[in-house]
Amino acid sequence: MSSAPSRPLFGLRSFRAKFVLVVGAAVLFDLVLSGGLALWNVQRLSRDAALEVGQGLTTATQDYLRSYAEATVTEANLLIDRVHADVGVLSGVLQSQIDDPSRRDAVGRALAQAGPTSTDVVYDAQGGWAQNLRPSPSVVSVWGYLLDGSHLPRSDVQKEIEDSAVLDLVAPSLLASGAPKLQMYFIGPKERPIFRTAPYTDQAQTFDRLYPGHNTSSFWTFFFPGIYESWQDWIADPASRPTDSFLTQTAPYTDAITGKLIVSFFQPLWTRDRTGIAGVAGTDITLDQLASIVERVKIAQTGFGFLAMSNGNVVAINPRGEGVIGLVSSKGSSGQGVTGVERSLRTAMQPAIASLRLDENDGEIQHITLEEHGESVPYIIVLKRLQPTNLWTMGPIQRETMSVGIVVPEREIYASLITAQNGILLATNRILLYQIGAIILSLLLVFVAVLSVSKRITGGLSALADAAARLQAKDYSVRVKVPTRDEVGEVGLAFNRMAAEMSFHTENLARLVDERTHELENANQEISGLNEKLRSENLRLGAELDIARQIQMMVLPRPLELESVPELDIAAYMRPADEVGGDYYDVLEDDGRLKIGIGDVTGHGLQSGVLMLMVQSIARALQEAGETDPRRFLDQLNRAIYKNLERTNSDKHLSLAFLDYENSNITLSGQHEEIVIIRGDGAIERIDTIDLGLPVGLERDITPFIATREIRFESGDVILLYTDGITEAENARRIMFGIERLCESAFRHRLGNAEEIKAGIVADVMAHIDGCKIHDDITLVVVRHR
Repeated sequence: MSSAPSRPLFGLRSFRAKFVLVVGAAVLFDLVLSGGLALWNVQRLSRDAALEVGQGLTTATQDYLRSYAEATVTEANLLIDRVHADVGVLSGVLQSQIDDPSRRDAVGRALAQAGPTSTDVVYDAQGGWAQNLRPSPSVVSVWGYLLDGSHLPRSDVQKEIEDSAVLDLVAPSLLASGAPKLQMYFIGPKERPIFRTAPYTDQAQTFDRLYPGHNTSSFWTFFFPGIYESWQDWIADPASRPTDSFLTQTAPYTDAITGKLIVSFFQPLWTRDRTGIAGVAGTDITLDQLASIVERVKIAQTGFGFLAMSNGNVVAINPRGEGVIGLVSSKGSSGQGVTGVERSLRTAMQPAIASLRLDENDGEIQHITLEEHGESVPYIIVLKRLQPTNLWTMGPIQRETMSVGIVVPEREIYASLITAQNGILLATNRILLYQIGAIILSLLLVFVAVLSVSKRITGGLSALADAAARLQAKDYSVRVKVPTRDEVGEVGLAFNRMAAEMSFHTENLARLVDERTHELENANQEISGLNEKLRSENLRLGAELDIARQIQMMVLPRPLELESVPELDIAAYMRPADEVGGDYYDVLEDDGRLKIGIGDVTGHGLQSGVLMLMVQSIARALQEAGETDPRRFLDQLNRAIYKNLERTNSDKHLSLAFLDYENSNITLSGQHEEIVIIRGDGAIERIDTIDLGLPVGLERDITPFIATREIRFESGDVILLYTDGITEAENARRIMFGIERLCESAFRHRLGNAEEIKAGIVADVMAHIDGCKIHDDITLVVVRHR
């Protein structure tokens, strides 16, 4: 009997071969597809995370650089404004002397008697000039061509010496307060250019040593050629001034007395009829004060700042920054009196610096490349312009706008970004390697399992069907028992192994997901650390805003100013809603004339606070300049503010009203909130200012809208000036304090003095608010006629 022919193990019709081919191909496809999708998702997640982090850090970094540059410019502008204010005070005193000859003569005689060393000069035969002796608060030098045949000052020159002695009263106080100043001085007109300087120094002796020939030359032509002629042109045509101010500053130059680099600020004084120049008030500050602002700039590890004039001359930079941008210093020389240091961007060794345009890209981020040790290094630079000034540099006065530059290597400013991106890339690469290894290992295990179980594939078809149903329900613990050893049995064993492998892969994939999640958490922690650094920087910027608020509060009227008019009792209160407020009030007194101002800038914060400081400075200047007409006063103030807002591209404006008091009469002008008057008999009057003006800074010319109203202000009467921060103060139920409550509060406290009335009203407002957030600046001025 012949035996049946044996079947080949892997014949084409073999069930085992078919099983291996079908199952192996299916599992291979599944692993390749799922693995490929996993790899694609990981790469996309890595790309999206890197892009999101990069965009966020880049935006935050650029905003930080712009804010830093803006804060540096603001600090420099504030220093210059403080110096301008001090010069304005000195020039105001000297101009008032010129405008009132009888008072000027009386003051001159009194000072000559009280301090003869301030007005008596002694001839120096060696130098050919005359000078007063110590001790004296100031030194006055009289050049040889101003002396007569007896070596005494001509009569008109001696008169100038006595008239200028008032500097001894004013300069010491100004030197001890406000912005630090090297010296303050008065220089006479071209016909009598005596030079009086406080504090006392060996002035003429130093000039002899440093400037041979000066004693026989015209002072203004020798030291400052062109400056005097520019001022004379301004008298004939005020519109010819480069800026709206008469104040003029010099480019940095070497001081004859101290040898330091200084900047001089001049305010010309006018003759009584305003047709000529009666002299100059001035002050000097060392360049160290401006330089320290930019030399303190510290961005990242090696970032630095510089201060440059519009012609490219760098007046302030730290030594390392000078080397980085390739500046070359050269000492200017001249046969005349002032010399400066030239470090021009135009002659810098770095081409990218030499081609910088200071008149463009104000506040914009620029990317440049600098050469360092034979390597091209990317840098970021931000240029921000200061407020324009009148500048003299050996010729006619010109408009000047200096710029602050912030320079920082890109690799330092973006160091955190590069670190985060590298971390994400490393984590992604690790995940990809693990995923590829898992796929390869899975393929090997699947093929081994298929080959090992194919021998028992033919047993237990029913058990396999039940087990397959459970497996479909994701019960990977199912196993099938096939007692036979035929092909069905082999299928049963293969099924059991496949189920075990699927359970293994499921657990393995879960582990891989956990690992990727952990690595992404680490990346998130790095991002959180970067956010913490940005939060710290915001705290620093908040501290700078607090400094700005303190500066704003410093310019408010002092108690002595509020007591300047004996018949009036004045008290004031101001509380900003933010670090820097936008409310304005001031009490200006000049030669018996009293002007009280109240205003409210739209919005609040730093920009509104700066506008308030502009208003205060301009109002003070107009008052000191002797402008007594309320309509002209308000019109000139509006024109100056409108031009400043137009230059800064700001949409701010403010309501503003002034009260001019004289002999129990008040002249009211300007548009603001209602004026509340509590008469001595208890009657309350409310005066609407809507028809007395127009918001300041809204239109260039508001003259057609300005009107005045006369108010009788007698003994026992009380006037309230306020901003809408009081009437619109809300409690928890969103109920405003209102004008009626303000009038009721004032009526209850009307019998007290001004301070008591103010304190009572403020207490009532705070009680109404009851701890709720203050949304607007609060300002209150109480004026009581004694």
